[in-house]
Amino acid sequence: MKKACKLITVIILFCVLLSACSKATEKVDTEGFVTSYPFVFVHGLSGWGSYDKQNKYVPYWGMLTGDLMEYLNDEGFECYSASVDPTGSAWDRACELYAQLTGSVVDYGEEHSKRCNHDRYGKDFGDMPLIEKWDSEHKINLLGHSFGGATVRMLTELLANGSEEEKNATNKDDLSPLFEGGKADWVYSLTALAAPMNGTTAYDIDGNESIGDGLKSKIYENLNKMMSVGTKERDDGRADYDNANFDMLIDNAKKMNEHIETLDNIYYFSIPCCSTVQTDDGTQYPDESKTEPLFMKPSILMGKFTETTPEGFVIDESWQMNDGLVNTVSATAPFNAPHQPYNENDVQKGIWNVMPTYDGDHMSLQGGITKKNDVRDFYTELLTMINKLK
Repeated sequence: MKKACKLITVIILFCVLLSACSKATEKVDTEGFVTSYPFVFVHGLSGWGSYDKQNKYVPYWGMLTGDLMEYLNDEGFECYSASVDPTGSAWDRACELYAQLTGSVVDYGEEHSKRCNHDRYGKDFGDMPLIEKWDSEHKINLLGHSFGGATVRMLTELLANGSEEEKNATNKDDLSPLFEGGKADWVYSLTALAAPMNGTTAYDIDGNESIGDGLKSKIYENLNKMMSVGTKERDDGRADYDNANFDMLIDNAKKMNEHIETLDNIYYFSIPCCSTVQTDDGTQYPDESKTEPLFMKPSILMGKFTETTPEGFVIDESWQMNDGLVNTVSATAPFNAPHQPYNENDVQKGIWNVMPTYDGDHMSLQGGITKKNDVRDFYTELLTMINKLK
């Protein structure tokens, strides 16, 4: 714990010092923009956003290069950073995101809260909504990093189709608008950034007996050191399946995908990451120049792991390329969803446009923890592309 605290202190010092070093650039040329909808960024596991105190000192978005939200807003984009439960399930996080965007009380649902044994209501964002107005005429663009990808996908599913379970369990006058459905046209685009859309072997490895003594716990050890917030589920009596760890197991991610629709009216983008190279024996090994030290051991294990999951899914060699925490193949698109390689001349709605694999580890799209990665131009180009879509 003492070592972890020292690491966090070093990270904070680095971020504070380097955040003042942002380069001055010219404003983005908005000529050709078709839309200018707000961009809402959603953090991953153990992350934070604008509602959290630590974001002022260590911005989740732009850790080593200065506050990315501030930079993009200065460039003319309207950008916001949400704050959802660092270890919560995709469902709970989607409910929290909805409340922040609408300026309402978090409602986890009558059926869900009873089944999962936790309070139905959470924080009230009535006095501090993330954005001013949100509806079919005032759409938003969603970007989710890591487990934030599952969060924004779950949100769009509920917006579009609601929840029959919640409708059946709740008095109509007491039902959250989120569970009513009919709001598919409130979202313009969705971008998944290094997101384990089909799960990650990081969690399968942790519970697999074939790894060997002394190595099984390395995944959690390294993840718990990575951030000040641990990754283990909360010990508050809730169901053991109502947390992010459960949702990221491959069999569970597969089940979740079966209940999340790829909507015809939304532009979908995914950006996988990879920081491994192929070795002589065909397995994958992390590039130390690109991989955070905290991800080295997990990446090594993931890079040689093959297995069949308890429910029969075959994890073969195609899963070995990784970014230190997420398998590259898992971050391309949900396996049950339509997808195609990104083509700037053929960007379609209702299909995952898979962008070229980003050369970096799991934290590279945030700016890095100890390995500085300037992503400002990357996001400027990405957001400009989205704003030019017709």
